[in-house]
Amino acid sequence: MKAIVYRGRGTPSWEDVPDPEINDDADAIVRVDATTICGTDLHILDGDVPSVHPGRIIGHEAVGTVEEIGSSVRTIAEGDRVLVSCISSCGMCQPCREGHFGQCRGGGGWLLGHNRDGTQAEFARIPFADTSTYQLPAAVSDEEALMLADVVPTGYEVGVLKSRVQPGEVVAVVGSGPVGLAAIMGARLFSPSHIVAIDPADRRLEAAKHFGADVTVNDAAANPLEVVRSLTDGRGADVVIEAVGRPETFEMAVRLTRPGARVANVGVHGKPAAFHLEDQWTRDLTVTTGLVDTYSTPLLLRLLAGRQIDTRKFVTHRFGLDEFPDAYDVFTRAGDSGALKVVLSR
Repeated sequence: MKAIVYRGRGTPSWEDVPDPEINDDADAIVRVDATTICGTDLHILDGDVPSVHPGRIIGHEAVGTVEEIGSSVRTIAEGDRVLVSCISSCGMCQPCREGHFGQCRGGGGWLLGHNRDGTQAEFARIPFADTSTYQLPAAVSDEEALMLADVVPTGYEVGVLKSRVQPGEVVAVVGSGPVGLAAIMGARLFSPSHIVAIDPADRRLEAAKHFGADVTVNDAAANPLEVVRSLTDGRGADVVIEAVGRPETFEMAVRLTRPGARVANVGVHGKPAAFHLEDQWTRDLTVTTGLVDTYSTPLLLRLLAGRQIDTRKFVTHRFGLDEFPDAYDVFTRAGDSGALKVVLSR
């Protein structure tokens, strides 16, 4: 089969690799019908994730058809159409029983495209298939469901739920890439008074409006702190969600807060970011971090099937599976291409 293989820092390689095989009774082999590229994949290619070694098939998001199952798999069958979660869960350890699948101690967590071969391929081996895949209703398309593999639950869980967005609050989201947009969409479910989207790209800010932001700030041309203070009688935001992963954007997120605010860091950081305790120690801030657990996926699937959320807005570009080089080029140049999420399908 063909797959995207990480060969070291730089451009990924679309090459021939052996077909995956069942290695454990809990495995399933899934034919990848649709997959996508994540910002984390770009971090891998930039060398920011040293735990990913050369030779690894990358990618951790897919919708596909079950081709084969291990002898212990019970909840899916050959021929089922499934969402493959970006997080694998053993379902048995204490973190998994508490819904912290990203912290699985039974061999799961972020496996696909990390320390096991991933989904940017024609076929993928899915570990812990019973607890790491979700059967899809016929009314939900592959493209719609694919956005629930990672980006939507990440923005919702690590951004919105961890920051405890409440009705009437002012929420600032730093970064209007796919995860930032997912956080905006999720925050809108909790009826904040304002959602402020901050990004240096006007095209992304325009997208933020479609996802629910009612105030946008191009921080290359305006001061976000002045805008946020103008909305809050000079106090600052109740919630700030950092969705970029750079030192300067994290520090901006902290500056935007009011005393007693919550900062949810969602961005993937490859460099140290300063938290200036000399300025912040009296301000009663709460800062949260986290890897997505995907415990919200069943809820999000119900919201999607009931048309309470619309994930089609994420997809800006479509490619065939054999067009990975073009897809990576478009996604890497998102500032110029306007790419949010690219979908590669059969």
